[in-house]
Amino acid sequence: MSISSFNPPRRTLMGPGPSDVSQRVLDAMARPTVGHLDPTFIGMMDEVKSLLQYVFQTTNELTFAVSAPGSAGMECCFANLVEPGDKVIVCQNGVFGGRMKENVERCGGTAVMVQDDWGCAVDPEKLEQALQQHPDAVLVAFVHAETSTGAQSDAKTLVELAHKHGCLAIVDAVTSLAGTPLKVDEWQIDAIYSGSQKCLSASPGLSPVSFSPRAAEKISNRQSKVQSWFLDLNLVMGYWGGEGKRAYHHTAPVNCLYGLHESLVIVQEEGLENAWARHQQNHLILRDGLEQMGISFLVAEQDRLPQLNTVFIPDGVDDAAVRTRLLNDFNLEIGAGLGALAGKVWRIGLMGHASNQRNIDLCLSSLRAVI
Repeated sequence: MSISSFNPPRRTLMGPGPSDVSQRVLDAMARPTVGHLDPTFIGMMDEVKSLLQYVFQTTNELTFAVSAPGSAGMECCFANLVEPGDKVIVCQNGVFGGRMKENVERCGGTAVMVQDDWGCAVDPEKLEQALQQHPDAVLVAFVHAETSTGAQSDAKTLVELAHKHGCLAIVDAVTSLAGTPLKVDEWQIDAIYSGSQKCLSASPGLSPVSFSPRAAEKISNRQSKVQSWFLDLNLVMGYWGGEGKRAYHHTAPVNCLYGLHESLVIVQEEGLENAWARHQQNHLILRDGLEQMGISFLVAEQDRLPQLNTVFIPDGVDDAAVRTRLLNDFNLEIGAGLGALAGKVWRIGLMGHASNQRNIDLCLSSLRAVI
């Protein structure tokens, strides 16, 4: 058997992620590989950190990219902040709140669940009730932008409630970072994680994270070892933190970090607020086109993520057949529903580089042709 080089088709990615990666980012990733302790690479790491502080809107010293996907960023937050016996209030309104629960339990903590319907934002009143009923809770965890539904919760209010009751707050911003307003310092978020492949439009495989000084203090004063060696921030920051010489921790994904650096430079050039506005404007254009086709949205308008549009599949339409034809005939990818929404909805992404008029036109015309 002889296997030749792999050449993927050129798709338009309008699912829940990954999003389209620009040629600029692909070109950056093709630059020469250098050593992960090379002085020039360490200088680039400093720039990545500064750019991540910009997109997170934070001055947190503990801001960097975990060398693994967003799921590892999630685990990094929980593994470092949850100790055995800790009680954590987890708000769930979709798939990824459930993954938070898994992380709490695997760290030896107890998860107290606050449940909301899929497609709805987290209800602050339910969180307040749970905090009152569990005064021994030490952490609150919730998803800012629920990727499984396209619902966005009021992160500022939820963090305020957590702090009011003496808890730190862990926030999932995998789909929100650089696509919708997110202000880590102003909202006083304690720990936050995201992914490189959504609105940053870099390749999958990196997870930007940031920890407040309060969170860093809790980590440094742990009574037990972090259960993950690879994600132990006390070790990782010897590589990402400090000045000059870095302590070896792991071999960073050098070329992937080139791509993340370039994607962050692109956000900086556009301006973060302009990126937020572009995502919202393009969402409205897509919304109007879908509604003209009789396609309705799962999430109420005030709670919708502009970069992830979850819509009901029209009656009598075969979910898998439509997505297969879009992929085969138009090289267009949209996402299926997850969990209880499987077969009932499509998830249409307008993330980062993919959030543009050409993609909107392609999506609408292709859906008309197939349906």
